[in-house]
Amino acid sequence: MEIERRGGWRRALKDVDVRLTLIAVGRAKRGPEQELFNSYLKRLKPKLDLIEVEEKRPLAGSELMAREAELIADKIPAGAYLIALDERGKPLSSRKFAAKLGELRDGGRDVAFLIGGADGLDESLRRRADLILGFGPQTWPHMLVRAMLAEQVYRAQSILAGHPYHRD
Repeated sequence: MEIERRGGWRRALKDVDVRLTLIAVGRAKRGPEQELFNSYLKRLKPKLDLIEVEEKRPLAGSELMAREAELIADKIPAGAYLIALDERGKPLSSRKFAAKLGELRDGGRDVAFLIGGADGLDESLRRRADLILGFGPQTWPHMLVRAMLAEQVYRAQSILAGHPYHRD
């Protein structure tokens, strides 16, 4: 997949209103992970809207995962391309990830990224996802995954705009 460098991300958005949304289980607390997430969030154009969901009742196991899936599903924008983050997901190079986001941008598709709770995403959301993306087989802290995603979205936007942030 070739990446178009003319005009980059911003030019395409003059004619297309594309939204990027991150729906994540849990509330972020102050700390280095949140600071890192915010530093990339400030650089994104279009911005990445963060929607946090949290189940307050004392549920556990599959019952908790099912409830978290309901909370996430209620926040998914209609018609959005769903990218679920999961350790079992497909790893993409930064260039391939950028190409995918560029393809969605050029098609005018909103994108919703999904991050589950401590036990991951319920199978119902994995089945519903258009892409299951993995940042490797390791298990990462959920708040760090937010920062990693924001950095990769920023990197993708930089690649699409022809900015030298990314180096092969």
